[in-house]
Amino acid sequence: MKASISWWDLSGSGQTIDSLRVYLREEGVQPWEQVHGMRLKFWISDRQANRWGAVMLWESTADLTAPMPPNRAAELIGYPPTHRMTTDVEAIVEGIHSGGLLDGGLAFEPVRES
Repeated sequence: MKASISWWDLSGSGQTIDSLRVYLREEGVQPWEQVHGMRLKFWISDRQANRWGAVMLWESTADLTAPMPPNRAAELIGYPPTHRMTTDVEAIVEGIHSGGLLDGGLAFEPVRES
């Protein structure tokens, strides 16, 4: 398996973690549901460091050069990821949990007024 990690430093962008959550909720997740060879994609944020990113877990046989959905995050942010890497995955383990589908993450929780 392979893992791809992309991080954006949002300091040079008009986008914020909150605005990018709206993007995920409204349009960002669905296009990735049909990507062949991708086992999992999750989006990550670090409010203190003002960073936004994504981690993708790929099957070993996945063609990482195959066409992917448009990188709308890069379009919205205004530049490519500040850091990007692809690496081998040495091991995977799943811990004890309540089972069922994942809850979807912060982007799909009720919007709280600041």
